[in-house]
Amino acid sequence: MKVLLDTHTFLWWVADDPQISVTAKNIITNPDNDIYFSVVSAWKIIIKVGTGKLSLSESPEIYIPTRVASNQFEILPVQISRILKINSLPNFHKDPFDRLLIAQSLVEDFSLITVDSAIAQYPVQTIW
Repeated sequence: MKVLLDTHTFLWWVADDPQISVTAKNIITNPDNDIYFSVVSAWKIIIKVGTGKLSLSESPEIYIPTRVASNQFEILPVQISRILKINSLPNFHKDPFDRLLIAQSLVEDFSLITVDSAIAQYPVQTIW
């Protein structure tokens, strides 16, 4: 299975936060699954840290790449075809970062591990 982590899922996973579901934990720890971290989530984290809405134990420049590497997550880049897919999405969700994660999941045919119920309104497989 190929899955994309929503930003909060990544943050909760690396912090060992109890909010992460058992199902999400099982999928992330299963070595048969390919787990992806989008550069979109890195961008969102950096913006949240910069605005004071999120604090990390290290700077994002250290925190993000070390956690991605230590968990052996694959990096999912942003490509123009994924950005263009956003144009065909209904406006159920207003967060531009989440909309791009949805578009990436749809184009790549990945499931998206998220607790965000607004994302489930899209034709993307969500897991929580």
